[in-house]
Amino acid sequence: MRIRAALLAVLLTAVGCGSGDTGAASDPNAPLKVGVSPVPHAQVLRYVADNLAASKGLKIEVVEFTDYVQPNVALVDGSLDANYFQTVPYLDTFKAESGASLEWIGPVHLEPLGVYSKKHKSLADLPSGARVAVANDATNEARGLQLLQANGLIKVTPGTEKTATIRDIAENPRNLEFVELEAAQLPRSLDDTDASVVNGNYAIDAGLKPSTDALALEKAEGNPNANGLVTRTELKDDQRVKDLLALLQSQQVKDYIRETFAGSVLSV
Repeated sequence: MRIRAALLAVLLTAVGCGSGDTGAASDPNAPLKVGVSPVPHAQVLRYVADNLAASKGLKIEVVEFTDYVQPNVALVDGSLDANYFQTVPYLDTFKAESGASLEWIGPVHLEPLGVYSKKHKSLADLPSGARVAVANDATNEARGLQLLQANGLIKVTPGTEKTATIRDIAENPRNLEFVELEAAQLPRSLDDTDASVVNGNYAIDAGLKPSTDALALEKAEGNPNANGLVTRTELKDDQRVKDLLALLQSQQVKDYIRETFAGSVLSV
């Protein structure tokens, strides 16, 4: 769903009546509870937990989520101590619309956004009136439209690039028909669309290989959409959180990402 302030206010009020500060915030010996998307974040974090955490005296509890809203809601509630699934633009949007006090700690990797199709072998094959699906959350929709623009399919109104929705499309020479869906639904939409713009983690989880299956893929150079570690304000200077970031950015993790994901996930 697109993040809206009213929805988030309800969610945050509800969880605010829940557990409150738990885990690392109140018990320095408790495991660090970290929320992640299943792929590749949970894989990377479990590699850290199983192979590297002991070197820093860390205990890590991996908590998986399948959407992009609940990991932040749980972090605000105190059910989590940190999360690792989102980009700075997504975090900024969440904070602006919810009033949450969350802190970006540092980047770990980039999952290139890609255009995929089960019906066409190249973007040039997309016919007039082709049905194209994009994410319906503000950050990923804008990313998807920028990718389509970079490949000559559309143009958005100048100045709207970072926040663009389909309503900001100024030029659409092929009369593409756009469908807005929750990001997690985009891989399944490929049976019903001519093409869909899919987040890297959901593409990998669906058995797609971004480096070879995508008709077009985001460039890593200068890309602001790295996924990274986020925590609450009171934990931003906690040594355990700093140690976790150091491990996530370590050469061992860079090697693991390169060997495991073969270019479909890129260390930063």
